[in-house]
Amino acid sequence: MNRIYETNPRLSSAFASQQRWLMAHIGLSLHFRRESDDYRKELTAARFIDVIRQNAVASRNTADAFLKEMLHYNFIELLPSTHDGRIRPLRPTAPAMEPVYGWMLAHLHTLDSLDGANRVTTFMARSDALARIQPLVADGLLSSNPVREPKRTFSLFTWLNNGGVVMDWLISGVDPDHAGLDRIPTGIVSIGDFANWLKLSRTHLARKLRDAEELGSVGWLGQRGQSVMWISSDFYREYLTAQAVKLAIIDDAFAGGLSATGTSRATDAQGLSVS
Repeated sequence: MNRIYETNPRLSSAFASQQRWLMAHIGLSLHFRRESDDYRKELTAARFIDVIRQNAVASRNTADAFLKEMLHYNFIELLPSTHDGRIRPLRPTAPAMEPVYGWMLAHLHTLDSLDGANRVTTFMARSDALARIQPLVADGLLSSNPVREPKRTFSLFTWLNNGGVVMDWLISGVDPDHAGLDRIPTGIVSIGDFANWLKLSRTHLARKLRDAEELGSVGWLGQRGQSVMWISSDFYREYLTAQAVKLAIIDDAFAGGLSATGTSRATDAQGLSVS
């Protein structure tokens, strides 16, 4: 996840807070579920905003601003209208899809590492694999209470811009040999350097870290900002639980999307409202 972020921080930011992550997955799902023979089923701004609101992910203004940002940075593009001139379909650009493909591969590789299966091989052998799996992942994320309503420390960061990256970076610095400690060293020392790498306001990041510190979830082994930061064993377990929930959703989507009868449109009536 950190390597994907470093490759394209601006694009990764589209997936790096809870709200933006869900909006991005909704947009991708609508794209993959489009029907070429029915222009009314294309991904459009109006359909995207409607589904965002129906699923209580964000306000109309927030969803509209997200779309405009994605268009501005060429992560999505407008297509020419072929039927109704008032309808301008949207689609993700090729450069924007590369990290999405890598994100899915990373999680399938993790699942394979856990049970010795061959999801990655199956996924890479099918050109339509991402289109079949991703909409089911979006359904699973939107219908999951643990995903939509994270608890305690996790919730502090999930709504912060690049908050997911903050947690990934903290966890990636944990030595597995120290994972059983009550206070687990992370390798982070300078909040300023951390904020610069994340393209975040140092003040904003420091405020969130102080909130987490008040919960007893993070701290410093010595003087704040001049010693190694630690995370609590409870925070570590929160992170592991969140990853387990996400992996279970992706595993279910893989089984449903690539089974003999599974299709990416088979669950249109479940989770996402795509009317």
